[in-house]
Amino acid sequence: MRPELCLPVLLIATAPALADPLFVPRPIAPHSYEGGWEHFVGGGVAAFDCNGDSLPELYAAGGENPAQLFLNVTTPGGDLEFATAQSTLSMTGVIGAYPLDIDSDGIMDLAVLRVGENALMRGHGDCHFTPFEGIGFQSDRRWTTAFSATWEAGQSLPTLAFGNYVDRDNPDGPFEACDTNQLYRPEGDSYPSPLPLDPGFCALSMLFTDWGRQGRADLRVSNDRHYYVRGGEEQMWAMEPVPRLYGPEDGWNSHQLWGMGIASRDLDGDGLSEVYLTSMGDQRLQLMSDGAQGPSYLDAPYESGATAHRPYTGGDGRPSTGWHAVFGDVNNDGWSDLFVAKGNVEQMPGSAMEDPNNLLMGGPDGHFTEAGLEAGIASLHRSRGAALADLNGDGLLDLAVLNRHAPLELYQNVTEGSGGWLLVTVSQDAPNPDAIGAFVELRAGDRVWTQEITVGGGHAGGVSGPLHFGIGDAEPVELRVIWPGGDSSDWQVVAPNQPVTLSR
Repeated sequence: MRPELCLPVLLIATAPALADPLFVPRPIAPHSYEGGWEHFVGGGVAAFDCNGDSLPELYAAGGENPAQLFLNVTTPGGDLEFATAQSTLSMTGVIGAYPLDIDSDGIMDLAVLRVGENALMRGHGDCHFTPFEGIGFQSDRRWTTAFSATWEAGQSLPTLAFGNYVDRDNPDGPFEACDTNQLYRPEGDSYPSPLPLDPGFCALSMLFTDWGRQGRADLRVSNDRHYYVRGGEEQMWAMEPVPRLYGPEDGWNSHQLWGMGIASRDLDGDGLSEVYLTSMGDQRLQLMSDGAQGPSYLDAPYESGATAHRPYTGGDGRPSTGWHAVFGDVNNDGWSDLFVAKGNVEQMPGSAMEDPNNLLMGGPDGHFTEAGLEAGIASLHRSRGAALADLNGDGLLDLAVLNRHAPLELYQNVTEGSGGWLLVTVSQDAPNPDAIGAFVELRAGDRVWTQEITVGGGHAGGVSGPLHFGIGDAEPVELRVIWPGGDSSDWQVVAPNQPVTLSR
């Protein structure tokens, strides 16, 4: 997307705007994210199927509370219902978690971020987990607040990036005392000691992404200016044999913000993802510069409607604080919408305390319009992490939001008159059976939707499972996969309103 394309030049819709979104709350056992200053940040939610019934479970960080695994016991297509589970995942000090199949055995594993030692938990089926053994992973006791993973060519294990916040052992901290980030690159079937990604500027979100479709995922890092104070910026690491930071000579534009979360999605159909960065104050939708030869991003115009810089309800006019962000088509009209979790860090006097979560509805003209209040998700709690996923298999994206000092919230999407949809699962032989790094393309007429399969982003939590496409009234539609390594599948005609699996 180019800055000038946030305008009616995007009027290529296959259908008129559909129904307004509507969510209703569903009961779930009380759980909140608690703790002192080490848990002012974090509070992520992971959504993934750990028992093979095709319905995602939820794993919610607890901070000083034990983290909680919620089993999805919903009747497919019915009202959402979750049950608490006793689990080895119920550890304390958890900041967040990201699901991925580390050992490529077809059973989802979990990377758990903590204040203290991080944990790689191996899934054994039936939602049973134990710490990984025999792969050499060792973690020291840092304050880990960000994570992403990818598969590099020729490797049997994923490359893992851990973003660390303030160095708590620095006697001159906390300001200007950001810790070093760490990169675990496998050697054969095990991990050696991690490589430092230095300098670190207090990372709160990371995302491996093939930003330019060059066949290699680089590492974007969003950093919290509150603690690096000066001399820092947003970062992107080129994943060369020796990782290096992109700089001005590569086209990288310096951006400084109170970075919290990352969302990424192709919004204009050119096959390249736009980037959304949450912050204290304005949230930034970033677009690749016109004619850029490198990772050169500029902020979208204010008129895009994406800044979400102040509360839209609740009566508090101070600047907002954004955390988890995620794109998804909540009314299946074929245009990507955007959820943003909001909430004061703790008692920041210059920021809003009554700070509702956003539901920004995308349209064919490239603009976003706020619908959080009307949709029923305008919570005024201190929200942190979230999961936007189809939790009951009905083709509509549901929502779970984890709050600090307030109970976890569960919302079922009950939008009437929504458009068509597809849930697309992609698989290949080991290693990397979930094809992390692949691009899935959906085509209808002259329009192409593109989604990249990634692990990371958001704020302290992510979703693993089928890719959800809203397609309006487009029919017929075709699907293909650009696999890791660059091979393409043939276009395959599919009928809407069903789950589809594409295998290599």
